Amino acid sequence: MSTADTLQGFKRDGRVVIVGASLAGLRAAEALRDEGFTGKLTMIGDELGEPYDRPPLSKQVLTGWVPADGTTLPRRRDIDAEWLLGVPADGLDLANNHVRLADGRTVPFDRMLISTGVRARPWPVEAEAALDGVFVVRTREDAAGLQRAVAAGPSRVLIIGAGFTGSEIASVCRERDIPVTVAELAPSPLVGGLGAMIGEIAADMQRAHGVDLRCGVKVTQLEGDAQGRVRRAHFSDGSTVDADVVVVALGGIRNTEWLRDSGLAVGVWGVACDAGCRAFDLNGLVTDDIFVAGDVARSPNPMYEYRFISLEHWANAVEQAEIAAHNMVSTQANRWPHLSIPTFWSIQFGVNIKSVGVPTYADEVVVTQGSVADHRFVAAYGYQGRVTAAVSFNNAKWLDHYRQLIERAAPFPPPCPTPDQPLDAKPVPVDFPGPTLLAQGATVVVTGHDPGERRVTAMRQHR
Repeated sequence: MSTADTLQGFKRDGRVVIVGASLAGLRAAEALRDEGFTGKLTMIGDELGEPYDRPPLSKQVLTGWVPADGTTLPRRRDIDAEWLLGVPADGLDLANNHVRLADGRTVPFDRMLISTGVRARPWPVEAEAALDGVFVVRTREDAAGLQRAVAAGPSRVLIIGAGFTGSEIASVCRERDIPVTVAELAPSPLVGGLGAMIGEIAADMQRAHGVDLRCGVKVTQLEGDAQGRVRRAHFSDGSTVDADVVVVALGGIRNTEWLRDSGLAVGVWGVACDAGCRAFDLNGLVTDDIFVAGDVARSPNPMYEYRFISLEHWANAVEQAEIAAHNMVSTQANRWPHLSIPTFWSIQFGVNIKSVGVPTYADEVVVTQGSVADHRFVAAYGYQGRVTAAVSFNNAKWLDHYRQLIERAAPFPPPCPTPDQPLDAKPVPVDFPGPTLLAQGATVVVTGHDPGERRVTAMRQHR
């Protein structure tokens, strides 16, 4: 039987399992059916209920404009799938092509997609995290609980972490005239994603809207009352703040624990895969039947020197899922690379922030057009003399122009495309804080001498 005949047989009668029934998983399932896959499709998810959209959880749901259960993702088509929801995957047996579920069942597959995404990083002290009034925001149950707490009119909300989610929640609280304290270990908000210059602008924006912004400090303790309700937070500089709602916005943890002994290349940054979404094993060899998409995927991007990049972006999850689905039912010659330029957006303090490219892949940044004072501008990022990203504040219509500059590896700094170039526009160091997680996760040792014997074994760190 030829390769083409085998592939046609798989498309007609094969078994595909998608582990992770959220945005990337649903869009991949729809794309598989669009590609002509008529075999058995199984969706596995640890949450009950239909896949839903997460970006509104820290925006429209928190304001009360959209109920948490009104975020269900629209279906583009019927996917004719078996849904196994509410039971997480617990292991992967690559020798026998089985997914093990936490309830003991096994689900066989011919090809599988991993799209398990991320979960919110909890407050590290379990007893303090369990205090009434302490929230994370990742699921719609999280968002519904926080919405009720905010709507009740707390005396003060403390937000730990000034990334995009924390800043959006602070913005919603200030819209309701609720006193807010934001605690951030870094020098400014958003600095980890957009660098020091944009971080300082974001800090000014928060303070102008009445946020009690405390940067360069760490929350060391959450204190509760006799009824188990959070009342006070202690900071590393010795100060305290009284708050009856605390939001822990410390980023996400990729859901890869169930793959720990699978033999796949798994770490804190996700599951490594090639640009066609095929997973790597521990030895760095590409697998034929295991694919990865969405927040949990870590893949090389040719436009950024083939560096492995993990993205927690809505658009990336959709695009990568569609590429993975196409490649699952295509021959090697017809497979597609995932080459899209990442995009991201956020709304906070009345400003629409959008980006294109990878701002963290830069050594300089310059405001190329508009006015920082008016919060209406575009900043371009450059790496070794070429444009690699751009961020806009209330000026998103120009991002497609910068996308084309990135795709052409245009020289940095780019000329201003409009007459509103700032007179003092001058590139400055982008100045990201140093990575704190590079020393974490799996390390490996190589054993064997002959090429046919050499293999990698994961060495887990105990923390």
